[in-house]
Amino acid sequence: MSDIEIGPKELKEKLDQGAGLLVIDVREPWEHQIGAIEGAKLVPLNTLPANMELFHQADEVVIYCHHGMRSLNAATWLRSQGVDGARSLAGGIERWSTEIDPRVARY
Repeated sequence: MSDIEIGPKELKEKLDQGAGLLVIDVREPWEHQIGAIEGAKLVPLNTLPANMELFHQADEVVIYCHHGMRSLNAATWLRSQGVDGARSLAGGIERWSTEIDPRVARY
C-alpha cells in the first residue's frame, strides 16, 4: 500500500493531462462549500458505502479531505472493498491550497 497517497503536484499533472480519474471530496457539505478542487464530486465519508457503484466504475479514484486523515482512511477502506485504484491526496485540501491553488480558501 505504499502507493496509497498521491501528492498535490502529481494530482495536478494528472488533471492537466486529462487523465480519466475520479476526484472525491469526503468532507462535509459545509467544508466543500468553503473550497474544493475543481471537478471534484462531494461524497461525504459516511456515505461511501452507499456510493460503491461510483467507485467501481472508475479506474483511478483520488480522495481528499481537509488534512488527509479521513481520505487516507477512506482510500484504505475502499481498497479493502476491491477499489484497487483508490488513493488519498496527501495533506488534503490544505496542502492543495498552499502548493497548487491559493484561490481555494483555507480554514
